[in-house]
Parts: sequence; C-alpha cells; structure tokens
Amino acid sequence: MPEPTFEPRTTAAASNATPNAQAHTAVPTIVVVGHGMVGQRFLEALAERGLTPAAGGARVVVLCEEPRPAYDRVRLTSYFAGRSPEDLSLVEPDFMARHGIELYVGDPATAVDRAGRTVTSRSGAVFPYDTLVLATGSYPFVPPVPGKDARGCFVYRTIEDLLAIEEYAKGAATGAVVGGGLLGLEAAGALKGLGLATHVVEFAPRLMPVQVDEGGGAALLRTIQDMGLSVHTGVGTQEVTAGEDGAVTGMSLSDGSSLAVDLVVFSAGVRPRDQLARECGLAVGERGGIVVDEECRTSDPAVFAIGECALTADGRVYGLVAPGYDMARTAAEVIGGGRSAFTGADLSTKLKLLGVDVASFGDAHGAAEGSLDVVYSDARAGVYKKLVIGPDGTLLGGVLVGDADQYGTLRPLTGTVLPVAPEQLVLPAGSGGGPVSLGPGALPDEAVICSCHNVTKGAICEHTTLPEVKKCTKAGTGCGSCLKVIGQLMPPPEDSGLCGCFPYSRSELYEIVRTLEVTSFAELLDSHGREEARGGDGCEVCKPTVGSVIASLAPTVGASGYVLDGEQAALQDTNDHFLANLQRNGSYSIVPRIPGGEITPEKLIVIGEVARDFGLYTKITGGQRIDLFGARVDQLPLIWTRLVDAGFESGHAYGKSLRTVKSCVGQTWCRYGVQDSVKMAIDLELRYRGLRSPHKLKSAVSGCARECAEARGKDFGIIATAQGWNLYVGGNGGATPRHADLLAQDLSDAELVRLIDRFLMFYIRTADRLERTSAWLERIDGGLDHVRDVVVHDSLGLCEELERLMADHVAGYRDEWAETINDPERLRRFVTFVNAPDAPDPSVRFVPERDQIKPDLELLAGPVLAVRTLEGTAS
Repeated sequence: MPEPTFEPRTTAAASNATPNAQAHTAVPTIVVVGHGMVGQRFLEALAERGLTPAAGGARVVVLCEEPRPAYDRVRLTSYFAGRSPEDLSLVEPDFMARHGIELYVGDPATAVDRAGRTVTSRSGAVFPYDTLVLATGSYPFVPPVPGKDARGCFVYRTIEDLLAIEEYAKGAATGAVVGGGLLGLEAAGALKGLGLATHVVEFAPRLMPVQVDEGGGAALLRTIQDMGLSVHTGVGTQEVTAGEDGAVTGMSLSDGSSLAVDLVVFSAGVRPRDQLARECGLAVGERGGIVVDEECRTSDPAVFAIGECALTADGRVYGLVAPGYDMARTAAEVIGGGRSAFTGADLSTKLKLLGVDVASFGDAHGAAEGSLDVVYSDARAGVYKKLVIGPDGTLLGGVLVGDADQYGTLRPLTGTVLPVAPEQLVLPAGSGGGPVSLGPGALPDEAVICSCHNVTKGAICEHTTLPEVKKCTKAGTGCGSCLKVIGQLMPPPEDSGLCGCFPYSRSELYEIVRTLEVTSFAELLDSHGREEARGGDGCEVCKPTVGSVIASLAPTVGASGYVLDGEQAALQDTNDHFLANLQRNGSYSIVPRIPGGEITPEKLIVIGEVARDFGLYTKITGGQRIDLFGARVDQLPLIWTRLVDAGFESGHAYGKSLRTVKSCVGQTWCRYGVQDSVKMAIDLELRYRGLRSPHKLKSAVSGCARECAEARGKDFGIIATAQGWNLYVGGNGGATPRHADLLAQDLSDAELVRLIDRFLMFYIRTADRLERTSAWLERIDGGLDHVRDVVVHDSLGLCEELERLMADHVAGYRDEWAETINDPERLRRFVTFVNAPDAPDPSVRFVPERDQIKPDLELLAGPVLAVRTLEGTAS
C-alpha cells in the first residue's frame, strides 16, 4: 500500500490547546471540520482504509457544530412522520470508540491558522493538524426581504430547525414556504402534517424547476393542489409583515397579492459554507465554494474540501449527497496515499414529495442537440413520464412524476440504446403496444445501481441477502431509491416453506385457507402439506400458525371462532390452552379488557374484590389496564365468572391478537386536546378485540400533537389534528423499538376506521409467522409506499375484500371467557391434574411482599445442595 501523504507540521500546537488537543502530537493528525452526512462518510472511508487510530493510522479529530453526531438529512422530514432524532442517526453507537476517533459535538471550528497548521474551536481549544478536511456543508439562503427576521420565520435545514417549527406551529393556523424545490415541498408537507393551512411560493414558473420540466411541473402542481395546498408560482416574496409583538402576520408577493400567515419557512436554496476558508486565505469561487482540484485538494495541499462547501474541478457546487460521498471517498483515498479523482457526478434524483413519486435522471430537460422527447401524460391521474432519446436511440435522460417505478432500471441504462422501443416504457397497462417493464436483468454488471455509494450491479450480485448487501457495499443505505432494484437482484430463497410440514409460506397458507374455505388443520395438512408430512400431526411451528390463520378467518370460512373447540385446542400455544398467561411459578394472570383505559368506579371495585378474595397480586400495566397475578388454573373459571358478571371481557393478553388501545383524556378534559381520543380508542378496541394475527397488536390514540398516549410506538397509532386524525403504522417498543410511519393524515372518523380495517387485514394476510407490523413493514417489497398504495389507493383492487373480511370479524366476535364459563364441557380442561381434578398444584406457592404476594422463589429454585471439592472439603 502506498504511504499516506501526510506532510509534517512546521510548528507545534498552540500553547493554549486543551490537554486533549495537545495529545498524540507525535503521530499525524487529521482534523475534520463538520460532521454531516459527507463528514461521516469520510470517516467511514478512513476506517475502511485502515487510516484511523485503532488501525494504527493517524489521530482523527472531528469538530461538529450541531449538538448531535451526523444524521440523515435526506430523510429529515421523516421526523414529522414519527422518526426520532436517534432514528435518523448515521453513526453506529460504538463507531467513534471502535475506531479511536475524537468527536466534539457542539464545538465548531472558528479559525484556521494555515501557517501554524492549527484549528481553533468555539470552546477555545486548539487542534494541530497535518491534514485538514473541510466538510462544512451549506447554509440556507434567505432572500433579503424586509421582515425576514420576524418571530415565526424559520429555515428548514437541521433537526433543531424542525423542533423549533414544530413548537411554534402549535400556536399557528396558516404557514407559507418560500421555495418550491425539493426541500421546500418537503417543508410544505411537514406544515400540512402539523395541521396548518399551507401555501407554497415559488419564484420560477413551475415547481421543482431544476429537476423537472414544464410538463412534470404541471403534473406535480395538480397533484399537490388536490391535496389542499395553495401553490403560487412565478411570484416572489416582497415582504414578511409582522404585528406589534414582532410575530409574523402575513406576506406580500411581487404580483401585488398578499397572504395572511402565522409562520414562514424559507427554503429558497442553499449556499456553500466557505467563510472559514475565506478567512484563512484559501481560494474560493466567484459565486462561492472552496476551490478544489480532482483530488479534492484546495489551494493549500494540506487542506481538502468535500461536499456542498466545495467548488469542484468541473466548476460546480453539488448539493446532493451522492457527489459528496464520492468526494469523501476520493479524499480518503488520496490522504491514504492512493490515487483517485472526482471529475463530476450524476445528478439523478428520486424522492417522494407529499406522497408523490418524483424522479429525474440524465439530461432531463433535453438540452442535447438533436434529442427527442417521448412523453406520456395523464392529467387526471397526475402521471407524467418523459424519456429523452438521442438521434441514435440512446437514452439520455428522463422525468417521472406520479409513477417512478422504472427509475431504478432506467437510470443505469442512461447512455445506452434501449433494448425496447422507448414508448413501451412509458405507456400504461392496457395501451396498445405497451407497457414493457425492463427488469434489473437487462442491466449490465457495470451499471451503477446505488448512486449514493457508487455500487454496481455486479458488486450487489456477489451477495445473497439485502442485509448482506447493505453491510458489505453500503448500497441501499443512502437515499433508498435503489432498494427495490436491489431486492429484485437478490436470489429467491431455496425453500420459502413455513416448516418441514408445509412447502408454503404463512401468507400462502392464508390464501389457501381463505380461497378453499379450509376449516381444519388436518384437512390443510393432508391436502397441501409436504408428501412426507401428510397424515401426520404437524409440528410446533405450523400448528399454532395454522390455528391463528383459521381463527382470523373463522367467520369467513365457516370455522368455529372459539380457539379451544375440537381440533383447534391442540393447535394453540401454551397461553391459549387456558385463555391466560402462564407465569414463572406455574400460576396464571388475568387481564380483563378495559377499552381505551376508561373504567367506572363500580368495575374498579369488582377487580379489587376479586383480587382480595382470591389473594391475587395486582398491577396497573403500561397498556392502561389492571393485571391480576397468581391464579391457579382451577381458579380461572371462578375468577372469570365474577368478572364476566360485572361486564368484563377477555383482554386477550394471552393471544397473538389485539391487546389494548391506549388513550389520553382528549379534548373532553384536556385544554390542549383537539379530538375525543377516549371515544375513538374505545371504538377501535371494541372493533378489533379478539382479532387473531401473526403477532400481538397494540394501538394508542392521542388527542393532540403532544402525544401523551405514545401512539407512534404502536402497531397502529392515531394522533388528532384540527382537521381529523393522522394514522401511523409499524411502530414498536420492546427490544427493537421503532417509531411508526405516517400512513395518511387529516382523516375523518369513517376514513380512519376504514384505513385501519384495510391495514390490519393486509398485514394479517401477508405477514410471516410471529412477525410484528414493524418488521413486516420493513420486509415487504416496497415498504410503506407499497402498503400505502394498497390500503389507501387500492392499487391491487383488494380494499373491498379487506373491508369485508374485517366486517366478518366484527360481526362474528364472541367473548371467549363468556362462552367458556357457560359451557360445562369446556370447563373440564381447567384442572391441574386430570386424575385428581380437585387437587391444587403444590408447587404454586407464594410469599408476602409489600402487602401483596410474589412467587416463592426458593421453592422454584429447589433445595441448596452442598458441593464438595476433589479434596473432599465443602466449598
């Protein structure tokens, strides 16, 4: 490996350096100014090349202006869809420690002494360097209009900006975004999601003027206006007006019109942050940007600049993450003694703005001489597709709005002659002569699939699973637009069967049961099991799985809805055998349903009396209900008889089904509430009670954006807005927490229930065994976008059927414990010993603790036996 190109310092570290800054002066030091996406990618590139301290390389110091390490700015808006700042982080928890990198957050560089080769930070620390890397990024451009600094004016660049907007929006009704580009439309979507009436003001004659042409801009405009946003193109902002208190009250536009607004977000582009370079005498461009050569070196050979702050050798400042990543790799390679060059980058873009797919690639505007446009436009559907074709048939570029499914294949084919007529790639299904879908198989191995990390099809095909591809190549970890193509390139599993008994997956078995109306496990195993398994008893994997499928479809296929009837009883997991949760000492818990967490004093008294009379341990759960612990199996029917008589039902804490729908007190009691969250929670819990699913289901309803019910941590969570309800899906707590994603917003009560019906039934239909909605949403092809297409836009034509299946469940619901205590035959199973039904289990014993009981742990552990050593002495 070539020797690194560190040059020795000519002067020592400044005398006022902190102790930490003075350390390791005997080894070369790389100081990185800025820790955004590109800065973190540079650190990863150093680590990959063995240039970090842990690998015996240079000392690496990183000065970060923001109060947190690098995060995914591309997905910044997903914060408003439930992602936390931690979810957006790009830094593995142990990355810095593992590689020995020194990271200083909230302490940006304030001065560079090139002669002395030191960097001074805001805290006053002075860091010597052998190599300096400037990754300072860009800053938002705010037009110099009067009132731009009024209270209520924001930019849209960092997590702190979003937190400030979110807080201020609580007291606002109408917002405006200045700028109709990529980030501007994301900001508009965020304001709409916060419940504000939203305006978009764009000086250019169309939205996204850099990425899309006039036709694409028109399609985008129509779709966004249909969503309720007001768009003003071809006008500029003349003034932001404010009241006596200094807060925003409106905007004046260049056409003489005005807007009454309470909040303004400036998203009118960015400018390279080159002030530090200017102040230390580095060459900068006339219109900004630190001048670098093909190796990303500045006018000082010891200083590099990468990302949005750099004016590259081709005379451009790149505002996309993919070119920044390329620059990071180039700089790391050169610093490590290798050879690399950055001569330009692909400006292709694919993203979803306000739920609309928008993509552009190559020569999207047809600037090449002699180019021809192949266009398909459907104004009604909001779809616009244009391919730019050269005179020899070469694909030069394109614009896709409303339907960008072909982007992942078309972009890598740019510069080649298409294997089919271009019009066949833009025509919709059912049109003469089309459509033709080019799969990834049509791409050559050298085609770049992931432009963020410059990963080719050949490199991806060396791996067999998506997690392996992400780990080894980083493909799919950037903007995410390549994930669909990567999934198509992965080989199918050799055997996707559920287990050794069935060659079908759980979702396939669900379809078989539903279509053929199969009502028993034995029937399904004998007709669709593997040859060697037919006539057998099944296994511990397939029995509860098929039992759950039949239970969820029982009203539709004509099976018994009672899980302990006949053959169904033998299929159930341990907890379902006795309709209660088995605890560590062999006792059981009782969890009556308390819909929405609302309970009357009379019912509270009943629970207290039952707990007292049976000597049960009582605890309030996180799901807003009360658990009773310590019941023997023979006591379960007696306890439930009293509970059912008092109006309680099974809480299904023992089953893979709906557990609870939590709620805050909502607008009825809370001065911040905007909807009746308690009523909605009760309605939903009563609707979905007893619904058997691949895994447990949890939900919550919050009456306002303060989110007291923690709805974003649930499988389906609902948050009230002034206009209705926002629906979030795929959340999860537990060992692998995940914030739920926004599926739809501003829904009426009826729309909300209808979408939840569809979502739950689509999940039950397609999920794997024991797969939570969070894991399902990340695994299913197309992820959230596909689920939204199916359950909101009915792309597969399934919605009517999904609604019917839910209606069957609601109509067929019966409380399992009410049916049990009224049937002497069913009660016979609730004994500890079949041959001694009246004998209690002697191992179920308790000891007192805090005025209640707990399991006798000494009894569970057994006697303590003396252990003797080889010498015969007791140890």
